Amino acid sequence: MQQVFDTAKEKMEKTLKALHNEFATMRAGKASAAVLDKISVDYYGTETPIQQIAAISVQEGRILVIQPWDVSQIKPIEKAIQASDLGINPMNDGKVIRLTFPPLTEERRKLLAKDVSKFAEEAKVSIRSTRRDVIDKIKKMQKNSEITEDDLKDGEEEAQDLTDEYVKKIDELADKKEKEIMEI
Repeated sequence: MQQVFDTAKEKMEKTLKALHNEFATMRAGKASAAVLDKISVDYYGTETPIQQIAAISVQEGRILVIQPWDVSQIKPIEKAIQASDLGINPMNDGKVIRLTFPPLTEERRKLLAKDVSKFAEEAKVSIRSTRRDVIDKIKKMQKNSEITEDDLKDGEEEAQDLTDEYVKKIDELADKKEKEIMEI
């Protein structure tokens, strides 16, 4: 039965990590290299993440500086950023690309906060689905006489406790991201 819980915990951890990564790529008015995580560049015929072909740094809190190791890649990087849904126009000086993040409007902040809630709810649904799978597996084990009735009850309680723990972590992560977005 412990293997069932180990697998469930692993799935829940992956869900939490995916949510964390999703939140990291959300633009919150401050420059963050994570917003470029989903953008790839055609680097000599291979789709390559920007982080693998350039140094990325933050200047003055709201400017992201991308310095390609191969200067010939400035144009492809610039095109990839323009083609993305980032919504920021890159400025190219021939050596580096600068992305200036404008302050977010109140309306945009509220939309981003809604997105945070939506992503958090999707993660909670995934966690609850994992709980349901665990309970189904341990019920099947009990039906096949692999575990006792008491083990089944204990297993159901443990599954609920694990679910509650991860739902709480999701709520904390979402609250933190919402506060970050709503800061002026």
